[in-house]
Amino acid sequence: MLTLCSVPFCAQAYKAIDTADYVQRKEFLKNFSGNNENLIRKLKSQYSGRTASELVKIYKEFGADFEKQVKNKDFVFRSEFDPVIRNLIERLRKNNPRIPQDLKILIAKDNMPNAYCLADGTFVINMGLYSWLDNDAQIAAVIAHELGHKIDDHTFKMVLNRVEQNEQDRSTVQGIKETTENRSQGRNQKAFDILKNRVYKKSVEKRKQEMQADSLGYSIFKRSDFNKNEFVNALQKLQNFDTISPRVLKEETYKKLYDLPKQAFKEKWMKKEDFSLYNYNFYKEKLNKDSLASHPEMAKRIEKLKKTFPELNISVESEKPSEAYISLKKTARMEILPNYFHSEDYGVGIYSAMQFLQDEEDEKYYKAWLGKCFAKIYEARKNYNLNRYLDRIEPKEQSESYQQFLNFMWNLSLDEIKNIADYYQFGAITVK
Repeated sequence: MLTLCSVPFCAQAYKAIDTADYVQRKEFLKNFSGNNENLIRKLKSQYSGRTASELVKIYKEFGADFEKQVKNKDFVFRSEFDPVIRNLIERLRKNNPRIPQDLKILIAKDNMPNAYCLADGTFVINMGLYSWLDNDAQIAAVIAHELGHKIDDHTFKMVLNRVEQNEQDRSTVQGIKETTENRSQGRNQKAFDILKNRVYKKSVEKRKQEMQADSLGYSIFKRSDFNKNEFVNALQKLQNFDTISPRVLKEETYKKLYDLPKQAFKEKWMKKEDFSLYNYNFYKEKLNKDSLASHPEMAKRIEKLKKTFPELNISVESEKPSEAYISLKKTARMEILPNYFHSEDYGVGIYSAMQFLQDEEDEKYYKAWLGKCFAKIYEARKNYNLNRYLDRIEPKEQSESYQQFLNFMWNLSLDEIKNIADYYQFGAITVK
């Protein structure tokens, strides 16, 4: 995922974020574990029977999983982002006493433009937000939205609904098993209908919560000292989000990067798989994707906000970013490749590095990451688990540019991948 911003950043002296934060991580984990245990004790006192046991199981599993992410260094402590985010929250809190006082900040090494708040008040901000938003006010808008979720306790309500729905489904399934109908096909269809209705119901509830968080979040935001129109501006910027950057990789970029001294570029590498004979009309999805969507389309969210708050119908251009914001945006941009590498998204990392190099950004830096990602792709290909790190082609879901990239990658032989990896690793800067 790359920023659509075309502003070049000079990165010759860039130093990666320090993850040698053992003491901070240890202290955080101690507090998080204690808070999660307190939450579990509270749930046991408030609920009983199967409901209590299911809730306890869910929060124990979540706690263990989140602690694993912290130990895996998915989050960074002592980063330059922390004091800025804390300041934004304090600005939101001035005229909003409902905002909890015990919020803790975590910065995630994640390129998705997202934020979320945990039950114990841990507020997670993804670095990816800085790749898509224009200024501090828009970051604050996303935080305000997530505070809306926190204040209305949406996460716990969803968990509780899930547990209660489990109990209802068990009774219904038992009834199906005891039916006098002999045909298994009829029973299977009824069971599938239960699953489908449950999934759709969950998605409807989640979309409703997103709308509620927008309204409550904006109410928080407009009482602060931020320009209220930046709330909508943030949603409009996020409307452009694409997991895989839609920017086009030119064919000459492939030739420039992969016509090597000891391995000439081969036109056959660019050969595309032919999907033209596949008739998608013969395939009918059993689950409607629109009904499965947990977030309403951004356009609908913006429309709802403008209808509820008429003052938002006036379009205002985004404010210019501060020098401090530009600095954080630069850091987030330079961390895109390290973040992909950390999450083992090596294929997307190569695609991103190629886009940066196409734009003639810091060649030494991005060629080094290109080599590191190709080395991991080589290991995966050699060990027959390349599918884990490189997407398969899905014509209906991917841009033409990304499909071409995937064709290129899958067309490379094992030795050709190794030659590319060796070339870009040899003499490259050391990146940790």
